[in-house]
Amino acid sequence: MAETLLFKALQQAIDEEMGRDETVYVLGEDVGQYGGSYKVTKDLYEKYGEWRVLDTPIAENSFTGMAVGSAMTGLRPIIEGMNMGFLLLAFNQIANNAGMLRYTSGGNFKIPMVIRGPGGVGRQLGAEHSQRLEAYFHAVPGLKIVACSTPYNAKGLLKAAIRDDNPVLFFEHVLLYNLKENLPDGEYIVPLDKAEIVRPGKDITILTYSRMRHHCLQALKQIEKDGYDPEIIDLISLKPFDMETIGESIRKTHRVIIVEECMKTGGIAAELMSLITEQFFDELDSPVVRLSSQDIPTPYNGALERLTIVQPHQIAEAVKKMMNLGF
Repeated sequence: MAETLLFKALQQAIDEEMGRDETVYVLGEDVGQYGGSYKVTKDLYEKYGEWRVLDTPIAENSFTGMAVGSAMTGLRPIIEGMNMGFLLLAFNQIANNAGMLRYTSGGNFKIPMVIRGPGGVGRQLGAEHSQRLEAYFHAVPGLKIVACSTPYNAKGLLKAAIRDDNPVLFFEHVLLYNLKENLPDGEYIVPLDKAEIVRPGKDITILTYSRMRHHCLQALKQIEKDGYDPEIIDLISLKPFDMETIGESIRKTHRVIIVEECMKTGGIAAELMSLITEQFFDELDSPVVRLSSQDIPTPYNGALERLTIVQPHQIAEAVKKMMNLGF
């Protein structure tokens, strides 16, 4: 086993899949000689050449359309958005083409493509570069959406996404790229549609994903000090949700808190709350609670930026309130 940074784990996944399958290629802004905005594609240009690691103009709609077209012919493109917020400029290609072509073609075309890149709050990048787009794309039919949170699941998920015959949106958090973890020496795959039970427990279910997984773990010391035994689940798959794993936990704990970095209005938690209420209402001892980011543009100022997202102490307080008062 070797200690590996998260961005290096992503790099390994792409390298291994490009070596395994010559139809896999990378395109995007600065992915070639520069190695990507966060160095995920570093050295791939030198190894595989300009035909498989393509630098593009700053034209997200155009190169996303190119990727969709190439996927229709049997290639497996990996798009890197320099920042996931820029992919709003490619929304039409992602929604109307990537997401729907398999259906509208009567199954004649598969769209095996991955759209990946950095996003999230925490580097004082301001409103435009701190977007959380998972909720924007959640309603688009035909897309799979995952969010990595550790070097281990980042590598395994990306390999699975590249091999999938459907378009996969792959969300990476800018503050997790330097996270370290020992990875197995051999090949492994992490399923795209399975949640991970990070910590088993019996008192309350905490559902989360991406960076908030680590905020929940930071809150754990106080939660345990308060005398509670939480079950922490990393959703990983944001579309579809792993309702089987979620349901098994709810039948055990009967209480749910959802922690996200997404906006509260129309966020991932909002949809998940609806599904939990529809499917497991009789199992709940209290209403589902969500902790989400504030519905405001992200400030540049670091102190103000931190105030817009959920902090560990707020998670511990929410658990204590639910356990003491039942809501």
